[in-house]
Amino acid sequence: MPPKKRHRRNASAMKMLGAQVGALRRAQGLTQRQLAGRLLVDEETVASIEQGRRPLKEDLAVALEKILAARGVLTAALENMPEVDLFPRWAEEYMDLEREAIALSWYDNQVLPGILQTDPYARAVFSNEVPTLHEDDISLRVAARMERQEILHRQAPPTASFVISEVTVRDRLGGDEVYFGQLRHLREAADLPGVTLQIMPIGRDVHAGLSGPFILLETPDHQRIAYVEAQRGSQLVADPDEVSLLERKYAMLRTQALNAQESKGLLDRLLGEQ
Repeated sequence: MPPKKRHRRNASAMKMLGAQVGALRRAQGLTQRQLAGRLLVDEETVASIEQGRRPLKEDLAVALEKILAARGVLTAALENMPEVDLFPRWAEEYMDLEREAIALSWYDNQVLPGILQTDPYARAVFSNEVPTLHEDDISLRVAARMERQEILHRQAPPTASFVISEVTVRDRLGGDEVYFGQLRHLREAADLPGVTLQIMPIGRDVHAGLSGPFILLETPDHQRIAYVEAQRGSQLVADPDEVSLLERKYAMLRTQALNAQESKGLLDRLLGEQ
């Protein structure tokens, strides 16, 4: 069965809906922190929704209706928001698989893995696209990327392994504030249940990942699939021989990278430069 076509909310509509949430919250005399407490979410989630950076999900809209006495305003607005196709088919297919994966192995040497990026870092990444993206497109893509990160925080998260180039970790996309915020986020992610983060140090005389970034994943029915990224069109790889080749590359990369504790130590040292 082909994956469902995914749509993303229009950025301007997301901002308008977020502004409505903020107005209703203030009308009830609540701060963002107080509202977050009632919703059982963190304060940043409320702030992101009100700023139009995070899509409002149906279950949260229902809860907000009750707390803010919105009388159907939010759910009606959500149901009638315009949608746009945001990603090419190959990316849609990968994200459907990523959302259900029970294991992920991710090697990246260009930018940090999407599901480990902060909002400002993701915005800096998309702002460097050539040709330049419209601000609305950037906001939509950032919101979609933040939504993907929920898989690492679900009740039964996937087993996730990351090997990241030290050069990528040290790049200061977006400036110093974005850089140190991203470093703190990486350090926190390194302690999440099921997550192993390893950094490939600079200055090595051998390297198994010179052909570029790739992702390995295992589906709930234990199918092993690879996702290979390229400049003008990435692809899913299901051929067992090709997947096996990438699995062997990933195993070699893990032996060449710093181990998990050494990687945490490097992040701590970089954070100490603030």
